[in-house]
Amino acid sequence: MPALHHFVAPPAEPIKSQILQMVVDYLTDISSVALPPSNPLYSLYQYGIGFEVHLYLQAMDGSRGIPVELIVALDLDDPEQVVGFLLYLPLKDDPQACSVAYLAVHASHRRQGIARAMLAQMTARYPHAELGCVASKVPVFEALGFQVTGARGPQVLMNTHAEPSAGMAAVLDVAPIYRTLEVQQIHSYLLKQHGKRAMVDAEKQRDRHLDQLSRKARALALERLGQGPWLDGGRGLRLV
Repeated sequence: MPALHHFVAPPAEPIKSQILQMVVDYLTDISSVALPPSNPLYSLYQYGIGFEVHLYLQAMDGSRGIPVELIVALDLDDPEQVVGFLLYLPLKDDPQACSVAYLAVHASHRRQGIARAMLAQMTARYPHAELGCVASKVPVFEALGFQVTGARGPQVLMNTHAEPSAGMAAVLDVAPIYRTLEVQQIHSYLLKQHGKRAMVDAEKQRDRHLDQLSRKARALALERLGQGPWLDGGRGLRLV
């Protein structure tokens, strides 16, 4: 089992760069958009998700006024190699609760209990933990001790408790990332590479994909919970 390290301040640059590489490599698993590599917009969202996680790691210095914690799994044979990470946000007004923001394990180290170990370390500090995932990942997180509590957009909401926390998560407003010059330049490059029609088709494909994920999330939550106030519910979010 890799060594687990807990951070409440930004990690060293070599660790940070490996985390960001994993984020880019595993976009489909990590992002709420869950865009497949076959979509021409994939590289644009790779940049976006990488910048999102960069901002959260940066915010660990306290400059954004939000609590961010990180657990990193390092290979025992090569202590400088990151093989997994878990970034989560403690909730305001509930010292027992947190929200998982990003979780990934390197493909070469999966099915070794690394995600379970990182989540166990997190819930030892914050036993009331929540996360969102696409419907297909629900059985994975159920096996890790989470249960379905609702649905919001393309994601099923899950929690270690039957009810979500009343605490509030302060999250970074990442929407401006997709209006930056860098994203515009990537989009222009993709437009030249694929052509306007292909890019329009890619956007339609993305929208259909999100609609399908949302339908599956709602259907799964409805199947598990029945009709109720859970739909699009959950605790509040505060954009920072």
